[in-house]
Amino acid sequence: MKKIRHLKAGFTLVELLVVIAIIGVMVGLLLPAVQAAREAARRMSCGNNFKQLGLGIHNYHAAFSQLPKHGSGTYLVPPMTFPLSRVAPGSNRSDLSVLVGVLPFVEQQALWEQISNPLDNDGAGPQVAFAAFGPWPNRTLAEHAAAPYNPWMSDIATFRCPSDPGVGLPSHGRTNYAACLGDSGTLSHVGYTSDEGRVINAAWPAIAASTLRGAFKPRLQSNFRDILDGLSNTVCMGEIMTDLGDNDKRTRAVDSPAPDLWLANGALSCRPFVDPLRPLFWTAVGTPFTGDAEQRRGSKWAMARPFYTGFLTVLGPNTEACVQTTQEGEGNTSASSRHQGGVHVLMADGAVRFVTDSIDAGNSNSAQVRNAAAFVPPGSISPFGLWGALGTRAAKETIPEF
Repeated sequence: MKKIRHLKAGFTLVELLVVIAIIGVMVGLLLPAVQAAREAARRMSCGNNFKQLGLGIHNYHAAFSQLPKHGSGTYLVPPMTFPLSRVAPGSNRSDLSVLVGVLPFVEQQALWEQISNPLDNDGAGPQVAFAAFGPWPNRTLAEHAAAPYNPWMSDIATFRCPSDPGVGLPSHGRTNYAACLGDSGTLSHVGYTSDEGRVINAAWPAIAASTLRGAFKPRLQSNFRDILDGLSNTVCMGEIMTDLGDNDKRTRAVDSPAPDLWLANGALSCRPFVDPLRPLFWTAVGTPFTGDAEQRRGSKWAMARPFYTGFLTVLGPNTEACVQTTQEGEGNTSASSRHQGGVHVLMADGAVRFVTDSIDAGNSNSAQVRNAAAFVPPGSISPFGLWGALGTRAAKETIPEF
């Protein structure tokens, strides 16, 4: 009799390879969907952070009958010596952003207590190293190492969008949310006062009255009652990216070659330096960059200068950062994000909207608004289309649905 052999069931090598190939194809098909779902979750979390900021601003206004000032703090009493004092008992040069004032209203009471009181940075006492409201937020990392002031270096989850991967040094405390300063960059960094809080030009108050058209007016008091266009028609804050050190045109500033950035064609004067092969980046050769690796977009949440925590509605979302001479001064810096196709904005009524990159931004070649010859006259509707109209608080524009 023949023996009957029982063979063990199993996969052949070819069958196993086919199964592995099928699994690989399925993973390849599913991975983009998984990544899209994760980004959708991050984008929703980003919007929720903005809603928290909106609630904080409204609660601040309910408590003090005004918006938190963008450009507040302390300053030295003249006469002054140079270099300006950056450590206590000196001054923060009235350069604290709106994000500092809103801290106790976004569940950051402990950090607010450190900032609003004198701070002994080493605990050795009895000498207190920093006066209340701290030193200038634009101190360098070397200055921070010599006299640490940790509040300005803190990363606050409410101020960060999960879609932005930027983290750590050389940035200080990062932020993805910035104050809307309107549709005109002139005087957008100081209002009409000097760093010491003095009016240094008698003509500036009249110029500022026509120029500072956003929900926030640097170093000046702002109220909801000033927003005559309606809270639901006026952008209060917008999203910005933080720098990754990659020459991104939205996070690294270029010095405008135009003699006056605010006159006709000035807003587009930095565009020749954009890399034609990579339109979201500057060319590496021959580009007049400003600032060092610490001085980049969104790199200092406590600093009130427009490049760090402000934006203008001149050029549309996700356009280049073009400044006049220095990143600490005036410039056209718009809203930006790492979301596909647009940015979040916080309306003055607390609503969070998503604005696409294709929003009508009017005539980018236009001069900006200012009470001076060759500029757009005061009281004019924004020359920068729907985007510019959303950035003005009282220009009487008609705002269609967007």
